[in-house]
Amino acid sequence: MAGDTTARVLHLLGLLQSRAVWTGPELAERLGVTVRSVRRDVERLRELGYPVLASKGIGGGYQLGAGRSLPPLLLDPDEAVAVAVCLRLAAGGTVAGVGEAALRTLTKLDQVLPARLRAQVSAVQEATVTLDARITPVDPDALMSLARASRDRHRVRFDYVARDGSSTRRSVEPYRLVATGRRWYLMAFDLDRDDWRTFRLDRMESVRETTWVFAPRQAPDAREYVARSVTQAPYRWVAKIRYAAASTVVAEHVPATVGTVQPVDEGHCVLTAGADRLDWLAMHVVSLAGSLGVGVEVVEPPELREAMRELSGRLSAAAG
Repeated sequence: MAGDTTARVLHLLGLLQSRAVWTGPELAERLGVTVRSVRRDVERLRELGYPVLASKGIGGGYQLGAGRSLPPLLLDPDEAVAVAVCLRLAAGGTVAGVGEAALRTLTKLDQVLPARLRAQVSAVQEATVTLDARITPVDPDALMSLARASRDRHRVRFDYVARDGSSTRRSVEPYRLVATGRRWYLMAFDLDRDDWRTFRLDRMESVRETTWVFAPRQAPDAREYVARSVTQAPYRWVAKIRYAAASTVVAEHVPATVGTVQPVDEGHCVLTAGADRLDWLAMHVVSLAGSLGVGVEVVEPPELREAMRELSGRLSAAAG
């Protein structure tokens, strides 16, 4: 019986760590017990030092608060390995100022990991090499504020610097944070423009999480929306190019920040990419086709076909 209670209390702790607020009936249903048993288990967690807060009324329930000291986190084996690997990558990642802290945290985690999990983390670390890249660091406080606001459905205000250097003040409902490897993006509903928007975190200033809770909207797929925003929307020209290769093959050579790849059939796909200069785009279209050794056809725009012909003439002249 004691073992069942301990397992249930650990399960309760995991639930409280996974979401901001739970009602008593929700926890009782998840744990398969009565609401009264939930109250007793909450008291057990409090005795162990976990600051579990309780509030009544609309929007009330149980939530894990911030204590004087950080209580231990409950991680399953897969989560522990994922955290350790992410900390390793964060040491050279895109969040400004976290390298040293990530290494300290990784050292503490490695100290308590079971031998089996430590071996898994070591294997990933030994097989991973981080090269210096043109990454764009972001403010870690802003990143955490936006992540917290997205989770708790709180509106956010910030100043935003556009590509042309102009600054505007935005009020948004944050939905998802998307990392591309070089940059962080926020997909949010812009209240002033009454539409979905993508924002680069490195262009945000004075990020402020409010206490205004918003009701979730029907949102587009964050991955596809941000990919389309960063590869097409900012550019003068948007092109569609058909390659005689499987989409998986082409996608391996096209970063998500450069273009999107859609399959046509097993042996063909269409790459959609944007650019401000057609001659630059034509060069990369030919370069990708050459590296893959496959045929290529410009679907649109017609101006890109003309740019391809001009490129062909220059290449022929260079070859004598």
